[in-house]
Amino acid sequence: MASDSSKLEDAIELLVRNFYKHAGGNDKMNKEEFRKIITQDLHHILTYTENKEAVDKLIKSVDKDKDKKISFDEYWTLIGTIAKMLSQHMAMQCQK
Repeated sequence: MASDSSKLEDAIELLVRNFYKHAGGNDKMNKEEFRKIITQDLHHILTYTENKEAVDKLIKSVDKDKDKKISFDEYWTLIGTIAKMLSQHMAMQCQK
């Protein structure tokens, strides 16, 4: 992106690049590539990522077409879900 891009534009670009990095440049990633994103890149936000069953449940919840591959849209759904949980957490903190 341009050097005068906003922090929000930079964040979106980072999310998109992260998907393609883990997917090896493909338009979908396999279960292990997705597991790597969860355990390496989201370990501070998501809890229990060491629990294989929890990760498998997360994979199944975003893999809507059940083809065992995670598309960019499914990855984006995960990011949206995490953002929503953070928003709810922040709203609760503001109410205290």
